[in-house]
Amino acid sequence: MWASISRCGVRFIVLGVLVGTGLATFAQRKLNVDGGHSAAARARSDEIAARNQLLEYIQSGKLDEAITRGRDFVGRWPTDAELHHLLGVAYFKTRQNALAIEQLQKAGRLDASSPDIPFDQALVFLDQKQYVPAALELEKSIKLYPSNALAHVLLGRAYQNSNRSLRAIEEFKTALRLNPDLPLGHFHLGFAYSSVGLRQQAISEYKKEIERSSNNPGVLYQLGHELVESGDLKSGMGYLEKAIEIQPQYGDALYDLGKAKLLAGDVAAAITFLQRSAALNPADPAPHYQLARAFDNLGQSEDARKERQRFAELKKAQPQTGGMASGQAQ
Repeated sequence: MWASISRCGVRFIVLGVLVGTGLATFAQRKLNVDGGHSAAARARSDEIAARNQLLEYIQSGKLDEAITRGRDFVGRWPTDAELHHLLGVAYFKTRQNALAIEQLQKAGRLDASSPDIPFDQALVFLDQKQYVPAALELEKSIKLYPSNALAHVLLGRAYQNSNRSLRAIEEFKTALRLNPDLPLGHFHLGFAYSSVGLRQQAISEYKKEIERSSNNPGVLYQLGHELVESGDLKSGMGYLEKAIEIQPQYGDALYDLGKAKLLAGDVAAAITFLQRSAALNPADPAPHYQLARAFDNLGQSEDARKERQRFAELKKAQPQTGGMASGQAQ
């Protein structure tokens, strides 16, 4: 559950606004010093104007114009790191990720002191689910700007998705130390704890997140899931029911609630929730496994046989995956 890449894309513009503002101020100072008459001052002014124009195109959503003018600008000022950076932004926002990476790499070679360039390059890699190179870029960014809480969160996510959960935990802890109010900070830490089997720590972190995200169905689901797995069926079902109330088509929550109802002995309710889950996730074998158990409990052997057969068919059809494969635990 990313703090979605579309939201991360907004950071491109936020950074651009800050850079653009700073450059405009710098340009005015230079022109005042030089009186606006020297060739060097005029050339510098034109370069800064190009940056600001490119930024304005991006901010106003004129991405085709941004790309066209950006190509012209980097041809005219090939050593201007910020122009390459902004052109990379425009490419990223139009989903041209290979070209975005090319421009951001050029920007990074021209300006190795900016933490924003590797940060933004990491966003492109994260968008492509290339977690290892994303982590490398975030490590560069954090070395230059250690107090960036968001960078630590994203590095934690990159570690988490490349099977480095213990390192992810440390990054999420660091992010929360830097910004205790970080949105979904405790959620990410809870998920990382869960991935290494530290269930009680995960529950504790999810509860902290619930205090500020009480209507977030994803947080409610994860807390409900962990409580059910820990044996606290009553509390877990309460959170799962609330998640489904907010998001009725939440297939994973329906599955977990059905499984919990079956464990609690409410077989009829379990079947209802499991069938809803199966309808929403037709390729997932897990609901059929639980449905077979439920029908066995009711003595409906033929229905149980059909569910077991469907479970076996779907299980066989699933691609073999390693690492952080998705899917329900039966």
